[in-house]
Amino acid sequence: MNTSTPPKASSRSIWLALLSIYIVWGSTYLAIRFAVQTIPPFLMAGSRFLIAGGLLYVFRRLRGDPAPTLRQWGSSAVVGLALLLGGNGLVSWAEQKVVSGIAALLVGTTPLWMVVIDALRPKQRGTHNPLHWPTVLGIVVGFAGIMLLVSPSSMTGLSGDIDLVGGGALVVGSLLWASGSLYSCTADLPASPLLGTSLEMLCGGAGLMVVATLTGEWGRLNLAGITWQSLAGLGYLIFFGSLVGFASYTWLLRNAPTSLVSTYAYVNPMVAIVMGNLLAQEPFTPRIVIAATVIIGAVVIITLTQPASAKSAAPEAETSI
Repeated sequence: MNTSTPPKASSRSIWLALLSIYIVWGSTYLAIRFAVQTIPPFLMAGSRFLIAGGLLYVFRRLRGDPAPTLRQWGSSAVVGLALLLGGNGLVSWAEQKVVSGIAALLVGTTPLWMVVIDALRPKQRGTHNPLHWPTVLGIVVGFAGIMLLVSPSSMTGLSGDIDLVGGGALVVGSLLWASGSLYSCTADLPASPLLGTSLEMLCGGAGLMVVATLTGEWGRLNLAGITWQSLAGLGYLIFFGSLVGFASYTWLLRNAPTSLVSTYAYVNPMVAIVMGNLLAQEPFTPRIVIAATVIIGAVVIITLTQPASAKSAAPEAETSI
């Protein structure tokens, strides 16, 4: 019997995986923007997650993961609908109105919402962690950055107003993502993270298709009018954003310090802003620079000052998937 301890992951492997989620997840915002140019947003997102979730589910079952229980399907449905229908669905819809860099910044505030929701929700006796002053400071600074980004020019003196409906949808999407992430911490989910992810994708994708049907997106779908850019964006989201990104992320959670893995939360918005400017000529205004500095700084403060138990309780605070 082999009782040897599995070898530790090399630093090179860890940094390659980190770079993959830095770049892949940071670039998904631009891929979403390209995809929704000629594909209705909920149909696009639903197709993305149904295909990726189906492939991942078959792969994990063939690798020997046991069939999920009915209760696990139910818990996965709650998480998938909150994260992928509410969170990612609203991001996809909002990127018809808001450029990808702005979307990445507003979604990057998810760790702020998680801390606020976690502090406000009822706690079991002996489990409450009070907010420390650095965390409160991070929350205040983060919300100041949001207000700087979405407030009209007449209030800030900075040009570059954003669409308030799109911005509001992104804030609501971040709230739903944070809520679903916190729920997943105590939910009955499969032991295999990737199998659990596949269930969430399948349930979230089904929910997105229902919303697409209710909002009449099938009638607006013009197959002949879909551009190669939109198809390339959708393909990138399926195979890189959903499959490669998640595989790298779940591997990192098992092989790298949580504090290091969590750095994606403030690297992704910077990658999204730079890529949007270089590849899609999105604006790079003083307002965006200042707001990005404030918001990312707030996320850094919160990430670095949270207790270890709180950090590990929010593994799914990725922002774009």
